[in-house]
Amino acid sequence: MASATIKIFLAHGDPKRLRTAELSNWTGKAVAGPRTEFDSILAREEATNAGVYFLTGIDTETGKPALYIGEAESIKDRLKSHLEKDFWNQIVFFTSKDENLTKAHIRFLEGRLIDEAKQSGRAILKNAQSSGAKLPESDREDMEVFLEKMQQLLPALGVEALVPTAAIKTNSGSYEMLFCELKGLKASGYLTPNGIIVVSGSHAVLQERDSAQKYPWLISLRQKLKEDGFLVRDGDRLLFTKDTEFTSPSAAAAVIHGGTANGLTAWKNAQGKSLKETESL
Repeated sequence: MASATIKIFLAHGDPKRLRTAELSNWTGKAVAGPRTEFDSILAREEATNAGVYFLTGIDTETGKPALYIGEAESIKDRLKSHLEKDFWNQIVFFTSKDENLTKAHIRFLEGRLIDEAKQSGRAILKNAQSSGAKLPESDREDMEVFLEKMQQLLPALGVEALVPTAAIKTNSGSYEMLFCELKGLKASGYLTPNGIIVVSGSHAVLQERDSAQKYPWLISLRQKLKEDGFLVRDGDRLLFTKDTEFTSPSAAAAVIHGGTANGLTAWKNAQGKSLKETESL
């Protein structure tokens, strides 16, 4: 993505309340806020325009992040129909300041956004199907640029459901693989802006250490990974069936070791240098 300047206006001075966001040299504009300020959000002039919107919250059945993506020729009118949904607690919507978004444009954006959310897999989609729309080549390229700008703003507004799992490249342009080994087991991974990815095919210990009982979060995390199919039994060990993202190298190492671990020393590169050693260079 190209560099950009973000301008966020806090309507009440509180970053959690009603706010608007814009990017330098872009005709789009975002409005965001909590469900508790629903009426104030709909009272905004921007809410009468066509655009796309996001409802975010927690899925009550699984406890996972949940997301609804929609489009409307009148954001205000459409959002009113979602009050019966109880999972969401935040709204973000995007419109165009020059009012040049057509019905076909917003249907196209909705389809692309749903596809991006599916690929990311960070949230449960409450509407996995979209109407979609075909656009002339020039309009399609314009909407891809609009989509890129939206993706730059969304994390700044607290919506990370579309953030791709991106690795941190080395100076040579490749991803530096890291390794975590224990008692003949080996896991591989690489750093990302959000933490670390443990790649599919890596292994973890079958049983937690006794000391793990002091850390309920670790036992819960391993159990959740098993329930979701990310970790399955493979003989006398566990196997990662999918690339799995963790918030930190220590969290990943703890799952692999079956007990708390220091990720800065547990993960090493191909030359045998730990993260702690490489970060101090």
